[in-house]
Amino acid sequence: MRGLLFIPADPRGNTLKAILTTYNRAHHAFAVFTACATFVVITAGALVTSNDAGLSVPDWPTSFGYLVKVPRFVGGIRYEWSHRMVAGTLVTLTLAIAIWTLLAERRRWLRWLAVGAFCTVIAQAILGGLTVLFFQPPAVSTAHATVAQTFFCIAVAIALFTGRKWVEEQPRVEFDPRRPSLFTLTLLSIFVLYVQLILGGMFRHHGMSWWPHVVNAVIVSFVLAWTAIRALSVYSQIEALRRPAIVMLSLLITQLCLGFTAFLARVAWGKDAAQPELPMVVATVSHVAVGALLLATTVVLAIQVWRHVPVAFEERIPQVQGDASAA
Repeated sequence: MRGLLFIPADPRGNTLKAILTTYNRAHHAFAVFTACATFVVITAGALVTSNDAGLSVPDWPTSFGYLVKVPRFVGGIRYEWSHRMVAGTLVTLTLAIAIWTLLAERRRWLRWLAVGAFCTVIAQAILGGLTVLFFQPPAVSTAHATVAQTFFCIAVAIALFTGRKWVEEQPRVEFDPRRPSLFTLTLLSIFVLYVQLILGGMFRHHGMSWWPHVVNAVIVSFVLAWTAIRALSVYSQIEALRRPAIVMLSLLITQLCLGFTAFLARVAWGKDAAQPELPMVVATVSHVAVGALLLATTVVLAIQVWRHVPVAFEERIPQVQGDASAA
């Protein structure tokens, strides 16, 4: 099926440019599958970190000198080796979706996004290797985690852009005259979430104390709640905004509960444990996984706000002309 994408020629949307594109069900399904696979890789990586298994396999890119040979699953090897295998599968999936997009997509910007996704997953793999080769320096390990969630957001965006609703439906547009605009709030939400991601990564990899992460969690809660409430109170009639706003608010509440539980399990109850205990592993992995979903949902909300609720720019030229006439 074919659909028309209407893109404003300027920020005020005075003229529209129509681009003919085609909804490809198989392409979209594969993009969704790739995004889901990325979430599995993030969860597997959280299992590695939570079980202190990052150096269980001491070499890279090989594993005990082999590329594909399955080692004995002793101790943390099961987590680290499994993480490498699913990550390698993700690289293959990303290469496939990039090639498919280059061959099938008419939208040039989406083709570039697919290429960017592949470059990001390669950077992610290299950072993972450096983490092992340099014995888990906190900065590199945190960058590894941050790029992983960035790639997840890109994969989710590709799945969104290839979906039927994005391709075939003409978006309902309402200009936003408020200050700060909803789009500004979504960008601020993404920024504070990235700060939280970096602080949390430094804390988990023993590069920073816990208190900056906890303090920024208060800021994140305020900004995301402000953003979600603005979207729901003003633009609840736009389904493309209402749904991610509700999901974002729900994930925020869940994340706060998981964060408190993970803090108790790691800092209060498990600080003297010789090995990571099951409650700490479950709480930490869940916290990382929900955090990835929260960031991706916030990115989706920002994209939908950009599409449906652009910022209303004031027409300043007529006003200046009027002032000149009065003078």
